[in-house]
Amino acid sequence: MIVIYNFIIIHKEKKRAFEELKTKKMKLLWLDDIRDPLAVLDGGGSWLVFSPIQHTEVIWVKSYDSFVSWIKENGLPDGICFDHDLGMEVALAARATGMSKRKSRALKKEEKSGFDCAKWLVEYCLDNKLNLPPYNIQSANPVGKANIDGLFKSFNIHCARIRLNKISEMHL
Repeated sequence: MIVIYNFIIIHKEKKRAFEELKTKKMKLLWLDDIRDPLAVLDGGGSWLVFSPIQHTEVIWVKSYDSFVSWIKENGLPDGICFDHDLGMEVALAARATGMSKRKSRALKKEEKSGFDCAKWLVEYCLDNKLNLPPYNIQSANPVGKANIDGLFKSFNIHCARIRLNKISEMHL
């Protein structure tokens, strides 16, 4: 009877937690220096079609520094959308001060990219023994997109191997 009673309590707690998750707004960290995640696109949709999660509160960060700061202050979000090429604001500000297009482009290239954010995120997850949150990449740069995706796939394979090793060690 105790086992059944415990099962009922655990079942009710899980059901309550599941209901809370269904109503909770999940946090999406949107990394993009240009695309407003809530802007209405032609056809009526928004950039949030790229979101790997639903029912989201969107936090829009536009640079490596704000990406890192947000995660350090708040922990991992429930999902992340990545752009690769960051730094447009820096280039536009430089152009506004009279800098040439060529020099402002060079300045933009010095800015850290979405790939730098992805590498930092992998290190953060390794250091804190965390899984990557669900992610998507909305970058128009196909090479940058492939680099970010490849890094995350490698990280996930690495984590899966560690879990398998732990399981096999338990059975020895």
